[in-house]
Amino acid sequence: MKGWEQIAACRGIDASIFFPDDEDDNADLAKEICAGCSVSRPCLEYAISVREKEGVWGGATQRERRSIIRRRRRAAARQRSLLETEAPNGR
Repeated sequence: MKGWEQIAACRGIDASIFFPDDEDDNADLAKEICAGCSVSRPCLEYAISVREKEGVWGGATQRERRSIIRRRRRAAARQRSLLETEAPNGR
């Protein structure tokens, strides 16, 4: 168990709340629990880092996590592009 899991608001709650059959339509209760959790950020980061395919983690569904990953990749690409543009001689 990761350290943050020990104090997560979801600890002891039925896991099916966080893994609904149709998570896009039935994730509201899980998201509400996550919204009041002090460790929702590390939970979300964990799910992103291991490419968790199912469930609500840190208040985000799989679809929302994929969107976060895409935004982060685009931001990183823009940052790299800026750094390459600013570097002398393109290096």
